[in-house]
Amino acid sequence: MFVLAMRSIRQRPGRFLATLLSAFLGAVIIMTFNSMHDTAGQPGVDPTSAETLSTAAGVVGGYGTLLVFFAIASTLTVNVRQRTAEMELLRCSGATPAQIKRMVVGEAVAVALVGAALAVGPAMFGGRALLDVFRDSGQVARSVDHSFGPVAFQSGAGITLLAAAGAAFLAVRRATGGSRRRGRARTVLAYAALVAGAVSVTSTFAFSATDAALMAPPAYGAILLSVGCALMAPRLLAGVLDRLPLGGASGWLAVRNLRERAGQLAGILMSLILFTAVATATLTMQAVESDAVAASGAVKSVDAKNLETLNFTVVGIIVVFVCVMLVNSLYAATTYRKREFGQQRLAGATPGQVLGVVGAEGLVLTVTGVCFGTLAALAGIVPFTVVRTDAVLPDQAFGVWLAVVAVAAAVTLGTGLATARRVLRTPAVRAVASAA
Repeated sequence: MFVLAMRSIRQRPGRFLATLLSAFLGAVIIMTFNSMHDTAGQPGVDPTSAETLSTAAGVVGGYGTLLVFFAIASTLTVNVRQRTAEMELLRCSGATPAQIKRMVVGEAVAVALVGAALAVGPAMFGGRALLDVFRDSGQVARSVDHSFGPVAFQSGAGITLLAAAGAAFLAVRRATGGSRRRGRARTVLAYAALVAGAVSVTSTFAFSATDAALMAPPAYGAILLSVGCALMAPRLLAGVLDRLPLGGASGWLAVRNLRERAGQLAGILMSLILFTAVATATLTMQAVESDAVAASGAVKSVDAKNLETLNFTVVGIIVVFVCVMLVNSLYAATTYRKREFGQQRLAGATPGQVLGVVGAEGLVLTVTGVCFGTLAALAGIVPFTVVRTDAVLPDQAFGVWLAVVAVAAAVTLGTGLATARRVLRTPAVRAVASAA
């Protein structure tokens, strides 16, 4: 099966580019931040600098691990789903489900290994740039030099390979069976995340306005609530579609397509919910905190500067990864519909009408993801603002929310429509024949 996996990669390398890009970016981020552990462990580094570097590596390294897994999983899920006919042929030829799983996992590990190897150079430059940020802000002493050592390399390569293997195993398991058990497990995890998020958000009121850890409970609560909503993405989308008053041929067809493909589109909706919630909550709460400190005339401590740097860094990482996940998933999913678009055009639909359906689908996904992501973000923002400033909703929230929504809409609608326009360049008859 390993030989078959290598042959599959050599014959059709284009199908693995999305996975390679996700693995490469994930390894770069993990290696970049874990190189701070190597830097902090050098002889002569003062305790304050070492704590700053270790905290940055620990916090962002944890987020990076989760994001790498989600990014690779989203691309592999689409990849495996599009190869259903190929896997069925292998089974008819005598291959067992276990052999097919080993083949897919072998492909994913090989691609991830290449991505991790390519990430070493950029991660070295990224680590130096990150250390310069800490030194320029006074959080790390000027005498500290960057070090890229075994912690950075081993964690980056190891986490990327494990994430690829785990994501591939889950993706092929979905395609070969076990959907009912997976559905129950997802429901249990979703409710557990929602309950834990609600408890974390509620605990915000146990803190005072001057507590250094005030931002932690609402921030983690918003993240957990968004994870719970993301895990329930297929059910949420189905509920929205049942109440959606879209008229016209394009609207009716968009709702019908989304209803039939709700499970397949769950990854896209999950990305939108997580992005909206985490980015809106983190940036808004950080803006409230910064304005409150400035209004009091106090000077930010080293810990406060560390937290601010980490918040902006985490949001930046999430933006990059979510954009990659959305672009990869939407591109693959839309390209896979070449035959469907060809059939619609042979039935009398114009290219403009097909684009209208794709645009309506993207709009529904964007609005649904933004709405539930916003609810999760507000659940963290409101308690934090009440405790920190005695207000209910901060003035900064609307501007941050608009910026987040603009990015989400531009990526979702732009990728979907651009890919569909590219697919429609193929004549309808050829599209149906080539995809048959």
